Amino acid sequence: MPTAPDDDELELIRRSGVVLRVGRLSLSAGTGSYRVKASMARVARALGIDRHEAHVTLTEITTTSHRGPSFRTEVVEVRTIGVNVDRLTSLEHLAGRLESAGHATVEAVTAELDRIANKPPLYPVVLNALWAAIACAAFSFLNSGGVVEVLGVFVGAFLGQALRRTMLHRGFNQFGVTMLCATVACLGYLGFIGLLEVTGATGAGHDAGYVSAVLFLIPGFPLVTGFLDLAKLDFSAGVARLTYALMILTSAALAVWALSLIVGLTPDPPTPGALDPGLLMTLRFIASFLGVLGFALMFNSPWRIALAAAGVGMVANVPRIAMVEGGVPPQAAAAIAALVVGLLAAVVAPRLDVPRITVYVPAVTIMVPGVLAYRAVFHISNGETVEALSFGVQAALVVAALAIGLAIARMLTDRTWAFER
Repeated sequence: MPTAPDDDELELIRRSGVVLRVGRLSLSAGTGSYRVKASMARVARALGIDRHEAHVTLTEITTTSHRGPSFRTEVVEVRTIGVNVDRLTSLEHLAGRLESAGHATVEAVTAELDRIANKPPLYPVVLNALWAAIACAAFSFLNSGGVVEVLGVFVGAFLGQALRRTMLHRGFNQFGVTMLCATVACLGYLGFIGLLEVTGATGAGHDAGYVSAVLFLIPGFPLVTGFLDLAKLDFSAGVARLTYALMILTSAALAVWALSLIVGLTPDPPTPGALDPGLLMTLRFIASFLGVLGFALMFNSPWRIALAAAGVGMVANVPRIAMVEGGVPPQAAAAIAALVVGLLAAVVAPRLDVPRITVYVPAVTIMVPGVLAYRAVFHISNGETVEALSFGVQAALVVAALAIGLAIARMLTDRTWAFER
């Protein structure tokens, strides 16, 4: 007959369960596997666990906790994939406090985790949709959109994100929600533009900006954290995250393609208007700041984190655009800009006492070439392989360059990244 566990084994079971819960909450909030492992290890040490090992993928965590001669292995599946910067920050603060104290009780940590898990989002649906609308409208301007395009994108993105937030919080399939919300955002844009044309408020020729209305669907966190996981040689987590990000992008792009086919449009960028160079530079700074701010707030960031990320992103993005216009290859400009973002985040994040990822991911999300990715899927769906490869390869190179820039910045400012052990 199996023997009942003794008191030491029961205590290990309790402590291991708490550590695993820390990992599950961290993973569901959107952070990379390396950060999930680090948070669990810090809490495990504070709870008196001698050694803690973990294997983390996009949706699963396997852990083994050792205490004396006993060990316990547990597995948990995380089915909710999302981004919650406020939760990430709270968990990081908890792990830091426990590490500084050097010890903790299961009851105290459990109470803190209950508080973090039960905390509602900082912004209701309407505000969350407003942040997405501001971000996409700023994106539209940076993609050569005029006043009409910016307003249309604002309306379309607001409708799409409001529907997306509502459906995801009710547990609907993410890929189906992505396709539906991309369709709603595009229809919202085209409907608004059509209304302006019918009322005579504007002339024809503004349909081309509809792709910017779906840029709130860009999976910035999994794209960046996936590449950073690869940089840390965590291939199982990195490949899984990049696959998930690719599927989200493809789902949105297929919806855009289907609507384009029905309506008879192509996702070409609008023709840029003629602006005074000084005014254009000023507007780019403003649009970059608002774009990053909108994405950060959409990720449920507190205002102080969002403002910091917006400042960092603004400083890096405008010179990146100038470099590209000056003939620098887009991927080289992206790598330099991401390096600047990473170095600035290394200075700003510790002063705010927040994880760096909460600053640099929103800051580089505005640099992700979402329009190029959507155009690649559009052309490949039409059987135009050469055009699709051109846009797809360029988008992939820019995203990889962003991750490389961030990884180099981490290696320069963090010993745990500069050395494998």
